[in-house]
This record gives sequence, structure tokens and C-alpha cells, in this order.
Amino acid sequence: MASGKKAAYLHMQQREVIRQLARTWLWRSELPTWLLIAVVYGGWFLTLAYWQLLGRFAATLLLIWFTTWYLSLQHELIHGHPTRSARVNHLLGLMPLAVWYPYALYRDLHLAHHNNDELTVPERDPETYYFSARTWHGFAGWQKRVIRWRNTFAGRLLLAPLLDIVRTLFSLIKAFSNRQWPQIRMWVIHGALLGALFTWIAQQGFPVWYYVVAVSYPALAVTKIRSFLEHRAADDPLARSVINETSLAWRLLFLNLNYHSVHHDLPGVPWYGLRKIYLLYRQDYQLRNHGFVVKGYGEWVRQFLIRPLDVDLHPDLKTTEQASKP
Repeated sequence: MASGKKAAYLHMQQREVIRQLARTWLWRSELPTWLLIAVVYGGWFLTLAYWQLLGRFAATLLLIWFTTWYLSLQHELIHGHPTRSARVNHLLGLMPLAVWYPYALYRDLHLAHHNNDELTVPERDPETYYFSARTWHGFAGWQKRVIRWRNTFAGRLLLAPLLDIVRTLFSLIKAFSNRQWPQIRMWVIHGALLGALFTWIAQQGFPVWYYVVAVSYPALAVTKIRSFLEHRAADDPLARSVINETSLAWRLLFLNLNYHSVHHDLPGVPWYGLRKIYLLYRQDYQLRNHGFVVKGYGEWVRQFLIRPLDVDLHPDLKTTEQASKP
């Protein structure tokens, strides 16, 4: 690929077909996303309002589902759906149902992640699991062991959400310590909304501590299933994003982000269009992402339940480091 050119999976004729799809009433109306918003918010609040009738176990499972779904919805809002107004979409995703992350923080980090030519590159991709040589070799032995455990499938579910929470809390402390006023404002608004939400949860007789431990944390863990091996380091930027041909339930929960190559190629396509485009150009995407295809999340469980992925020291940096040794 020529230097400076943006990574693109599909040629112009195929993209014209996609532009024609975008002109259809369904895509222009964004009806599926509006319905999704109603179902997610309605389902979450109704589950809490009637949790005693449902029973704690059933209510907990439903709340985990709706909270995870909400995180997927926030991702859709970040990418310009269902309205063209970033401010309106921001308001639609502002409620801290998942507790820990302000929407604006997630938005800014995720949009920076969408530079395809810098995917997985340490200190450039804010969502990468890789480290630069300088950072990796600065870790103590116990830190490297923690990271390798995090890179197992079990570790991603059990440990990774905690590490993300700690990192997020450090960003909060840094914002106040350095008097970063826009970030402080973001955190104050988040805290106020969280306080109001916790007050309402408590008024329903649902223990707030239980919600944090048994709903919020598991919901964060479920999102780690999708992102477990979403990106890999590769010379060709087109080969860095996965295609996961998973089942309907997972596709619905993750809003088709399992077709991650399609999403990174066409980040403005709404969630209900990703599968359609993938099925139209399945061979093209599989060819251009160098066969980085997975047949469902169970494949990762079988391979990496307790065996870590090799996503610690970035391989490009490994090569540089090894070449510099005498």
C-alpha cells in the first residue's frame, strides 16, 4: 500500500452500491436505531422497576443484557447514529448505566482508535493491548504476569474490566490534579448523573452495591468477549481487524460489530447495514483482511481460555529491538 493512502477494503464501484443503500428509507430514517434506543432504555428501567416480581436472578441476567446492549448502543451513537447531531447523540448516550465511563471519554478515545493505519500501534491506538518496547521492558515481572493473564480469555472476563476501571479512575485523578477543566466538567456531570441513577436504583429496593458488582462489572466483562481478539498486529492495515461469523444472539447484542473489518472500513454504516454489506462482499473482505476470520466466540474459548494471546510487545517493535542487538 502506498504511503499516506487510507486503508480501504472495497473499490469505488462497490462503494457506490453502499451509497445507494444509504439512500433507502430504512437507512435514512434510522428507525432500527430509534427502536433500539426505546427497547434498551425501556427494558433497563422496567427490569429495575419490576425486579422483585421477576426475581433477583432473572432481573440480574436481564440487567446485564440491557447494560451490555447499552454499551453497544453508545458505540453506535459515537459513529453518528441515529441523528447527524453529535450533541443530540451525546445526550442519548449520557446516562451512566454501565457506571464507570463518561460517554465523552469513551467517544474521544474510540474515535482516535479509528485511524486504520495506526491500529494496534502502541501510544497511537488508545484501544491497543500492545506495548512499546520501552514500556514493556519497564514493567516488573509481576506486572508482565498480570498482563499475560489478562490476555487469556478467562483473564479478559475476570481481570480486564478491573484494570480498565483502575485506568479510568487514574484519568479522573489526573484531570483534577492538573486542573483540566473540560475533563473536570465531564466528570462532574458524570458523577451527578450517577448519583441520581443510584438514588433511583435504591428507591426501587435494589442494592446499589449489588448493581455495581453483579450487573455493571459482568456487563463490562461481556463486552470483552467481542473485543478479545478484535485486532492483531500486521504489516497490512487491512489485515488488522477481525471478521467473526458468530450466532444471531451475539450479533444482536454487539450490533454486528463482530464484522469488525466492515466497521473499520465503513465506520459510518449503521449497525443494521454491516451484515448486509459483509454478505454482499464476503470474499472481498476475507481476502483483503488476509483470512483473519473466526467462526464464533467459542473458537477463542477453546484456544485461549487459559493460554495467553501474544499481544504484549508489538511485533514490529520486537523486530526493531532484536535487529539492534549485537
